[in-house]
Parts: sequence; structure tokens; C-alpha cells
Amino acid sequence: MLEKENPEAARYRKVWEFQKYREVAPGETAAMTFLSQAKPPPDAECIDFGCGTGRGALMLALMGRMKVTMLDFADNCLDEEVAMACKTQPDRIKFCVADLTKQIPTIAPYGYCTDVMEHIPTEDVPLVLSNILSAAQHVFFAICTAHDFHGPALLGQGEHLHLTVKPMDWWQAALTKAGAIIHWGNRDDEEMMCYFYTSGWKDAKDVLPEGHVNTSLEIVTAQTTANINAGWKHAQPYDRQDREVVLLAGGPSLAEGIDEIRRLREVEGAAIITTNGAYNWALEQGLKVSMQIVVDAREFNARFTKPVVDGCLYLIASQVHPKTLEGLPHDRTFLWHSGVSDDNAKLVLEKTGHFFPIPGGSTVVLRAIPLLRMLGFWRQHIFGFDSCVKRIGGSHHSYAQSENDGEILFPVGCGGKQFFCSPWMVAQASEFRGLVNSLGDVVELNVVGDGLIAHMVQTGADLQDTAPT
Repeated sequence: MLEKENPEAARYRKVWEFQKYREVAPGETAAMTFLSQAKPPPDAECIDFGCGTGRGALMLALMGRMKVTMLDFADNCLDEEVAMACKTQPDRIKFCVADLTKQIPTIAPYGYCTDVMEHIPTEDVPLVLSNILSAAQHVFFAICTAHDFHGPALLGQGEHLHLTVKPMDWWQAALTKAGAIIHWGNRDDEEMMCYFYTSGWKDAKDVLPEGHVNTSLEIVTAQTTANINAGWKHAQPYDRQDREVVLLAGGPSLAEGIDEIRRLREVEGAAIITTNGAYNWALEQGLKVSMQIVVDAREFNARFTKPVVDGCLYLIASQVHPKTLEGLPHDRTFLWHSGVSDDNAKLVLEKTGHFFPIPGGSTVVLRAIPLLRMLGFWRQHIFGFDSCVKRIGGSHHSYAQSENDGEILFPVGCGGKQFFCSPWMVAQASEFRGLVNSLGDVVELNVVGDGLIAHMVQTGADLQDTAPT
């Protein structure tokens, strides 16, 4: 039995007969924005979802040196020169008839979806987003937020082609609900467009825990509300940049890396980003800290933002105890959001016009990695991210942190090597694996040291024997 054709396909075959409809190709104009965010390697494979004229795909093939598979449910959509390129350069660019409401017939590391989602009936948007995010690991979306004029002009009054006309925050919520991690987003009010660079292929239980397991939901919600209402600035996405960053966690190997940390800062010009107690450790070493990140909602974490130093930015999760924010400079302090309630998300939107939740795991470093990527920092050197101690009775941090004293440790096997870990350390290592699987090459991580996580990265090993013995 033949599969029933999408009724929209016939409309678009008719529309593509009009030369007027081919004059502007949003995929062509957005191609460089996608390439600047993704920076795909030569010969990287990409799917152009709803390719239209194909001029956008041709730009990706020429300017990005990508191998592009174009999909569209109208078989007459391609411009003549693009159709010819499919014949003369089939190893670089090809076309397949495909309906985005059905399972995508191919997969690729990258996806490109421009001037498409606004054409999808609203009831089909979740299905189409799910299909796209399942087919490509990293997807760029360009979506129009205004009504079209081509439909009524070409097909007759009332024949609109834009079937889902929604603002940027609606699309952002739809992407997040579909399981996308949003690394970057932007809005062009003049062109009435919004843009997102996202990742899919993730396990939500690994990548999106709420991040408040040590504090009740009621307290977290109340603190988040108070902090949002206090008038602080909010972090938002920045374009991808090539400056490297040094991210300092507090594990026992941190002190061993001090010479390399200094070299990266003083010779290579890398920015030093600290988390929790690594902030005070870095200041004691005479290091210039560019940014401090705190996520924990408990009151005693207020010590991690003292003393305030000149030139340092403070990126503080909105869920923290208000004392953590006391005394911080308003011009250099930015809230970011991890696991906030729907009401608090609406509150952020009302006050700022945007809401970019940060995914990750249950520890500050696992949130810092995607937070820094959202800020444009994709090349990250991580020190002190051990997720283990060197031996039973050994130090759990490179500095005193009494909250972790007396934790139960047990042996964990990984790639033929044994480590000693507390339960939270094992959870962090497992969540890190899920985070890396979801981010793929959106970030470039160099985990320094001889700890469990560095060993996992170097060997590609999985955790074994995680039960106490």
C-alpha cells in the first residue's frame, strides 16, 4: 500500500513554479552564520532539512567544504544550477525527496534548517523537531517570526504559507521540550528572524538533571524568585570565539597543574575561569581570575564569592542563596539558570525578554562546560576535574573543604585502572560521559591530570565495578 502524501507537498510544488518565490533564499543568507557557529571540519556531512532552492546547501558545500544531503518534499524545488551540481558533484551535494513529518532517511553530524519550521502546522512542530534532532547531532535553525506575503500573492487570498507564526521564546521552549540543548541563539527584529544552534542525540536523564538535589525544590524556587527580582543582569549567548579558557575545578590534581595553568594564562593568553573554592585557591596562587562560577543553592557557598576582585566577572546560578550575591558588583555579575520552575522561567522572560537555561549535570563543572560554550568559549582546558581521590585517606580537594570530609569511598574500575571515589564522584563521571556524548564537537575539552575523568577521556573507557566492595 502506498504511503499517503503530505497534502502540503502539492501546494509547494505549485509555489515553486513561480520564479518570484525563488528570488530570496534564507538558507543562502544564513549559511555564514551557521558556519561561524559550527566551524565544521572539511568534508563534514550535513543534512539541509527543507532545502528549498538548494542555494543554502550549495553555500555550505562551497564555503564550508561540507558534504550536504538536501531534503524536501517538493521534487521541483531546486534551482537549475543546484540540480546541475547534484549531477556534476554527487560526492559533495545530493538531493532526496523526504517528508519531515516522517522518519528522516539519513543521519549526519550537522543539520541545517532555515525557513522551514514556520511552514509546519503547529500541531506537527513537536514531531518535526523530534525527527530533525534525531537525524543530526548539531542543528542550526533559522525561523521567521512574521506572516508571509508570498502565499496570498501567489496562491490567492487566505493561502498563507507560514502556518506557525510565533516569537523567539516560543520556539526556544519548543526546542527545549523536544530535547535540544541550545548553545547559541539570536533574534533579528529587523528581518523578523530568530536563530538557534543546538545539539540533540542526548539522554535527558544524563544531561538535564535539575541541579538542586541537596536543597529542597521549595527553597530553590524561593531563592530563584528573589534573585531574579533583585535586578541582576542575566547571561545570554555570544558568538563563538577562539580565545581558549582554563577552567579550574577543585580536585587533588589541581595544584600539580599550576605551572601549565600559568603558562596558558601568561603565554597563551587564556582566560582563567574558576568554580567554587578554586576561586580562592587561584587568588592565593597570584593568578588573575577572569570569571567565577557558582551553582550550589546552600548558604555556606557564599564564601565562594569573597573577596571581590577587580576585573572578574561573576556568573552565578539564579538558584543560589542571596548571601552568595551580597557585595558583588552589579556591572560584572550575571545570573544564569539551571533547573528553574516554569513560573521562574516566565519571570525571566518578562524581565529580560530571553531565557536560556543551562543544561549539564549535578555539579558546578558539568554546568560550567555548557555555560562557557553558550558564552562562546568552545576550547576549554580543565584542571582539577578528577572525580576521585588518589588513595583511601587522600585529599578530596586541593584545598580544605570540610563538607566533603569523611565521605565513604569505594574502588571503581575504569579501563584497567582503579580509582577511589565517593558516590557523588561516580555520578559526576557518569554524567560527564552523557554530557560529552550530547555535546560532541561543539566543545573541545582538554581534561588535564591523572584522575578518573582524564583517564576516561584518554582511553574512551567506561566505568566498571561501581558497587561498594
